[in-house]
Amino acid sequence: MKLGELVQPGAIIAELKSTDRAGAVRDLVQLLSDAKLINQKSVDSVVKSIIARERTRGTTGFGKGVAAPHAKVEGLHQAVAAIGRTSRGIDFASLDGEPVYAVFLILSPADRPEEHLRAMDLVFRHLQQEKFRRFLRQSDNVEKIYDLLREADEKQVVG
Repeated sequence: MKLGELVQPGAIIAELKSTDRAGAVRDLVQLLSDAKLINQKSVDSVVKSIIARERTRGTTGFGKGVAAPHAKVEGLHQAVAAIGRTSRGIDFASLDGEPVYAVFLILSPADRPEEHLRAMDLVFRHLQQEKFRRFLRQSDNVEKIYDLLREADEKQVVG
């Protein structure tokens, strides 16, 4: 599994309009629906599931300006992800108390937990790298963000 396979170009927002966690999650789930990667009928339930997980099991804002909200979704055929970037920062109740500037939203098939773990591991491995986070935060359009993903897949960007 590669980032460029997990995140399609149509599932990237270079500047999120939402200024809060719930709005950002909703925008990214809707984006996956608009890109025909998830069913429109499941948007509300997926958003509710992710927000409930954030409240009950702890934030997915793990610090250093990034968050990775995620859920397992019934009827999904493969893991998919959306990326939202913001120059303003969003309060995601992050572990370090700092705002989030990049959100990787990951959805996986409910019946394939191993695929969920692989997708999460892939995203976390890249988000742990300072150089990757910095380039992501500086990438101000969809093309630059997708190029970063492809480059990370090719070179395994390390920082």
